[in-house]
Amino acid sequence: MSGTNQPDFLKKPLDEMSEQEWESLCDGCGLCCQIRAEDIDTGEIVLSNAACRLLCLDSVRCTDYANRRARVADCVKITPQNVSELNWLPHTCAYRMVYRGEPLEDWHHLVCGDKNRVHEDGPSMRDELVSEDSVDWSEWE
Repeated sequence: MSGTNQPDFLKKPLDEMSEQEWESLCDGCGLCCQIRAEDIDTGEIVLSNAACRLLCLDSVRCTDYANRRARVADCVKITPQNVSELNWLPHTCAYRMVYRGEPLEDWHHLVCGDKNRVHEDGPSMRDELVSEDSVDWSEWE
């Protein structure tokens, strides 16, 4: 059942969390690094099977996290101030769940103590994506 063994810092208001506490919420699923496209006719956001070129497809972690925003123009830093506006975040995203006052899932590393459990029981994109550098975008619809 979700909600057991939640970290104590989740009792704080978002703006009182340290940057380290906030950053620790990332579960490493890779969903936020999945390339999205907007249908110009309908405005619908669709997911591709491609990931940001900085995402390591094996570890499902950014290979240059500290410099990602300088290297990837549309990379969005998720913060307590903007999380409410990021409607593209998956419903399982810990940043989004904490913002909504929901408990972290049992597979979340802050609950279970295992950073690999997201890949076993959670919404991991490991083995589901290719690098955007390997996609011929001219043929993508």
